[in-house]
This record gives sequence, structure tokens and C-alpha cells, in this order.
Amino acid sequence: MKKIMLPISFALAAIFFASPIQYKKTEAEIVLKDTLQTLQPKSYYSEENQLINTILTRYHYRKFRLNDSLSSVIFDRFIKALDYNRSYFLNSDIENIEKYRNTFDDDLKAGNLNPAFEIFNLYKQRVNERVDYVNGILEEEFDYSIDESFRTNREEAEWSADMHEINEIWRKRVKNDALNLKLSGKDWSSSVETLRKRYENIRRAVNQYNDEDVFQLVMNSYTESIDPHTNYLSPNVSDNFKIDMRRSLEGIGAQLQTEDEYTKVADLIPGGPAFKSKLLHRNDKIIGVAQGEDGEMVDVIGWRITDVVQLIRGPKGTVVRLQILPAEEGAKAVAKEIKLIREKVTLEDQSAKKDIMEIEQNNHSYKFGVITIPAFYIDFEEQQKGVRNYKSTTRDVRKLIKELQEEKVDGILIDLRNNGGGSLSEAVQLTGLFIKEGPVVQVKNSDGSVDVNEDPSPDIEYSGPLVVLVNKFSASASEIFSGAIQDYGRGLIIGEQTYGKGTVQNLIDLNKLMNESSDDLGQVKLTIAKYYRVTGGSTQNLGVIPDISFPSAIDSKEFGESSEPSALPYDQINSTDFTKAGNLKNLLSELIRKHRERLKDNPEYDLLLEDIEEMKSQRENKIVSLNEEKRKKEKEELEEKRFQRENERRSKQGLKLLEKGEKVTDEENKKSDFLLDEGANILADLISLTTG
Repeated sequence: MKKIMLPISFALAAIFFASPIQYKKTEAEIVLKDTLQTLQPKSYYSEENQLINTILTRYHYRKFRLNDSLSSVIFDRFIKALDYNRSYFLNSDIENIEKYRNTFDDDLKAGNLNPAFEIFNLYKQRVNERVDYVNGILEEEFDYSIDESFRTNREEAEWSADMHEINEIWRKRVKNDALNLKLSGKDWSSSVETLRKRYENIRRAVNQYNDEDVFQLVMNSYTESIDPHTNYLSPNVSDNFKIDMRRSLEGIGAQLQTEDEYTKVADLIPGGPAFKSKLLHRNDKIIGVAQGEDGEMVDVIGWRITDVVQLIRGPKGTVVRLQILPAEEGAKAVAKEIKLIREKVTLEDQSAKKDIMEIEQNNHSYKFGVITIPAFYIDFEEQQKGVRNYKSTTRDVRKLIKELQEEKVDGILIDLRNNGGGSLSEAVQLTGLFIKEGPVVQVKNSDGSVDVNEDPSPDIEYSGPLVVLVNKFSASASEIFSGAIQDYGRGLIIGEQTYGKGTVQNLIDLNKLMNESSDDLGQVKLTIAKYYRVTGGSTQNLGVIPDISFPSAIDSKEFGESSEPSALPYDQINSTDFTKAGNLKNLLSELIRKHRERLKDNPEYDLLLEDIEEMKSQRENKIVSLNEEKRKKEKEELEEKRFQRENERRSKQGLKLLEKGEKVTDEENKKSDFLLDEGANILADLISLTTG
């Protein structure tokens, strides 16, 4: 077996920073005077910039040319990183800095960062002007009887023509914020206090940028124009990265990032409090944090990401309350409060687990084993120390399979939904539990060479009927495993098309390359290789397409590798020599027919489709009314719709129906898992078709 390269998976936090410290007005003016000083690149940034450029051009998997074409992409990405929602720069600003569009390449080669710092300093000036304007319009309460609307997403909007136009945009933005607070029960006085703090936090967010923050922003505009998984990590972010990889701090088990002044959930750590609660989801926005059962809710819009994290983290066993805007509700999201109990996320929390489910089909009883794998994990420290029984995904699943076989299950379902990946070696070895021998994945390196990673064991642990469940959040190692199972004809893949991350990254410490430097440098996370299935097709961008697909609320244009403009493309290399374990394709048409027949009479499926359409509709609606009566009516209609939908679902499950305003326990609120239930039915179909 050839050398295995291990991928590094990390949700890189954006670098919009703000401080939670509140100042009196006079103090704020003093701070503002000091922080409005223009930032300049440090002397060693030029050399560090050129070193990063050398690493990228020589060793990145994508062979690219830093020319005018790429310069234009970097320029747009830098502007977007600063002003994502086109709310600060004027059209005249963009026209003035347009001269740098085709010179970023020359400047990066020469280590000249002055143009980028000039653009940032202009951006900082515009932010301060906007907050000054906000403080002015908050002197008088808004008239909510006027029939007007606000566009929440301006990502593709035209730049404001002049101050009058941008003032109008901001008037509506602040009015929308104020109306949200009013609808949540706040009076005008407390709303003003909240909004002043919120926008002063945004001001301080930008005013507290230092030269290293700007340098990181420039470098990432460059690196992420080549590939979304190639990043520059400043010394401070690099330290946080190491902490994140160890996952040793206590909190809620969520990776956060900043987007347009909001703290957004980038990912959930398997086994963590947020993951297990099912109350917090990817792309939800956290707008408030409170301590304990009755602590004051602190508005965190505009805060620096590090400060939000500090508020959320705390001692194990303590309560943290979050006020969130659910991503599924889009622009009209109504703030809701959730409660989580902090825990330390351990390897044990992320371990594979088994369950038994029994179903009846065609007068036949089936007993199935369900193995849920949240991540592909391995205890590297114990492995390196030579500990005999070190913990790993493959070892745990092997044990679970034996236990299920002792319970005489008729088949096994492997649940990889929301499994974002992990250890490549574990994906290879886990596949080996279900096939006798052969290649599992190919890794093409940046020099064009191809390593074939094979099943290290000739033994097969389980040869019975198998179904693998995946969704859009199944990525990387999950895609390697499910792709191999599909290619060998070893089992059926059902669910949603997977994420499509088929690249490998290495971390390079710049300090080790500039030994003579006394300055603290950062690190570069660099894409060096690409995964390919045994058939030769890449998992990159395309992901794994299920044998039987289920409807999804997630649009590939908004989430997944294919949503990234700089993502490496799908392509193919030569197939490897491998012997298929079976040929399930001959059964697919009949399996799909039976599956569709069941859906016709399944009310749970109808509810799922309605939920998906509702979520898509909410996300697509970027316009909100600023009329109080209309908003109240919309809110009431949405709440009533959810209330009726929940009771309809509970009725199907045989649960007690809710009364208006009634709160339910977590146990009562459990919803059936339609994909898992139907997966079991498909597995039963597979057994009946193969056994006659």
C-alpha cells in the first residue's frame, strides 16, 4: 500500500472583527480619533507576501498564472470581502479604485501591498460615515405605517450612486432592525440603546483592524481565488486553528464565521452539544448570547468573532442561551431563543454508534442494524505512542458489526449524513470491512503522479445487504467511502448528492521557511492533491450521486463545492484494476419503482416536500416589508402555518396534539426520520429481490 496523505478539514473563520466593550460617547470619540489613523503594511510583509506567492505558484495543485485575468478575480474578491452587501462603498469609490483591477498581480509579485491598504483605509472611512449617519437617524422614531420595503441581500445590487442613495438604503436597514426589535417586544428607548451599541460595535469592528488583519484579508483574497480550501492563517488565527483541531475547549461544539456583520454557524462538531441538540444548524445566524437560565441577552451583531466565541465558551455543565435567526427562514426569519449546556467535546462523543430498527414489509419482518458515523476519526497520539487498542472509526465499526451479527440482523444501514470527513486512512480501512481486497481511492499529486490507496486487509467483516445514507453535508472521507461502496457494487447509496470536496491540503509553517526572520509569521493551508474514485472519476465538485435520490432543500448553487467560483473542476483519470463485489445496477429500476410507489401513499413524504418548498421560498425572498401591520400579519401567518404543520406531523406519529402556545419536551418533539425509514424499506426491497 502506498503512502496515504491525510486531509486537513477546517472551516476558516472570516476576519471581520469587533469588540464587545462599550464606551461612553466621549470615550468613543477619543478612540475613534486614534483608530482612524491609516494602516500601513509592515516592512516584512513584502517578503512574506513573495514567499506565499512562491509557494502557491510552485506547489499548488492547480497550475495557474498570476496575470491580469487572475488579478481581476482577486480584486473583486477583496472588495467583496470588505463590502459583501454593497452597503459602504459608493460607485465613485469603485471607479476610483478600479485602476488597481489589473495591477494586483504585479503588486503581489513585487510584494507591494500599498494599493490594498489604501482600499481598506477608504473602506474604514466609509464605515465610520455610515455609523455616524445611523446615530443621527436614531434621534427620532420611525413611522411604521408607511408602506415601503427593504432589500436584505444587495450582493448583486448596483453600487450607490451618491450619498443620498446610500443614506436611503441605510435608513431602511436601520428601520428594519428597529421594527424587528419592536416586534420582539422592545420599546423605542431600549431599541435605540440596542441599535446604538450594535452599530458602534460595527464601527469598532473595523477601527480595531490591525495591519496583520488587513494582510490576512489580502492574502486570502489571493489564495481563495485559486481554490476555496487554500488559505493564509495569520499567527493569531493559526493558534486558534491548532486549538480547533484538538477540539479541547469546552463550549457548544460549533465552528463560527463572520458574514456581513453577523456571526454564522459554519459547521457543527459531531458529538458536540449543538450537534446533539438539533436546535442549531449550519448557516443559522447567532445574534444574541446570554449566560445561564436568566442572564441578560447580549446583542452580538457586529462583534468580533473571537469575542462571540469567548461569550459562548464556558465551564462544562453550564447553560448558554443563544438568540438565532434560522437559516431556513431567510430574510423574514423571526428571532428564536435556544438553550444549550456546554460540554467538552471528546473523541468518545464523536464515536460511531449502533441502533436496531425493525420494520414490516409484505408480511415479512426485518431487523436492521443502523451504524451512525459522525466523523472519520483516529486517536493519532495513542497510535504514535504504540497503544495497542487506540481508538478509530474502523475499530469501532468492526466491533459494532460483530455485535449486530450476534443479534442476527438482516441487513445494515451506514448513516453518513452530516459527516464532513476526517482521516483518509480511516475511510480506506473502513471500506475494507465491506470488500475483500482492492483499491479504494486514487490520489493525484500536484506533480501528476498517482498514489493508489488499497484495502490493507484481505478479510471482510460484513458481506450482507448494505445501504449507505448520505446528504449534502457528507464530504471528503465520506465521499471516498460511499463512492467506493458504489463503485464495487457493494451497497446502495441513497439520499442527496454529496458536498463534492475532493481535494487534499497540507499546512505549511512560514516561520520554518524564513529561519532568519525574528518576525512572527503565519501559515499557508495549501491544496496539494486531488481524490479520484477507483473508476477514475473525481469526487471533486460533483460529489457522489446517490443510486436513489431524495429531494433536498439545499441548492447546489448556494452550498457545496460547486457553489464556490474558484473550486477545482471535476475530471477523470484512468480507472484502476478492481473486481466488483456485485452488480446492483440491474436492480435499480425495480428498486426505484417500488420506492416511488411507497411515496404515493406516504403522508410523511408529502410533509417533507412541503417543508422543502417552504424553506426554498423563505430563502429566495430577499424583500421584507417595513410596514408594521404587514409584518405582524406575516409573522402570525408563519407561526400559524408552523403550528398546524407541527400538529399534522404529530398526528401522523400518534403524538399528543399541541395547544396554542404550549411548549413540548424534547422527547415529545422528536420528528420521524423519513430518509432512514425509507432507507430501511429500500434495504428490505433489496433483500427480497436478491433472495427471490
